[in-house]
Amino acid sequence: MRRRLFLLACSAMLLGAAPPPAGITVFAAASLTDALGALGRAYTQATGVPVRFSFASSSQVARQINGGARADLFVSADSAWMDEVQRAGRVQPGTRATLLRGRLVLVAARGTATRLAIRPGFPLAQALGARGRLAVGDPAFVPAGRYAQAALTRLGVWPSVAGRLARAENVRVALAYVARGEAPLGIVYGSDAKVERGVRVVGVFPAASHPPIVYPAALVKGAAPQAAGFLRFLQGAHAQAAFARFGFLPAR
Repeated sequence: MRRRLFLLACSAMLLGAAPPPAGITVFAAASLTDALGALGRAYTQATGVPVRFSFASSSQVARQINGGARADLFVSADSAWMDEVQRAGRVQPGTRATLLRGRLVLVAARGTATRLAIRPGFPLAQALGARGRLAVGDPAFVPAGRYAQAALTRLGVWPSVAGRLARAENVRVALAYVARGEAPLGIVYGSDAKVERGVRVVGVFPAASHPPIVYPAALVKGAAPQAAGFLRFLQGAHAQAAFARFGFLPAR
């Protein structure tokens, strides 16, 4: 992975002459922590431009941006929170684009024996046991939780587990609940499961069971000029290949 990121950094130099180095601040969904962190370091190594990140649920970072927080680039885990920022007039016109897509998966702690086939009416509540809870991002405001609720509703399972949720402030917290054994099962993105050694994937939710999982990105109004170069870098073939290694799907 280090060699790949070094080559990726070298490729960033081919983006063209860079302006004088200045910091870029990226507000992004928590599920992007590992991938964007690695790409940010590669970009800085290649260009000398520092890239700083603020990771949280898409709802939290969207509200911070709308509240006036200083940010250059916003990457959301769904379209709804990007729409909120755009309606508030905080998105730089003409810069919004879908950066990535994702999968929704059911996970259990590594070493456990739970087996479930994800299909209509599957016995999720029974698999939780008498007192177990299902770890999810809070469906009230976390995109991963919204996708989870949509999928379980489509599959006819939601009523049996709606009162048994371990509601997390973002998807990475939900992932941690399962990895630490605090919840027997959880619903997260496939990319989250890929970077957490303490969990295993029990099953993948059918794409048709929930709205498409998309990651829109856009420059924030008033962004530093260097931010446009970083966004182009993230959209390029080398960065997209790195995202794939972290478990994301291409935008198309």
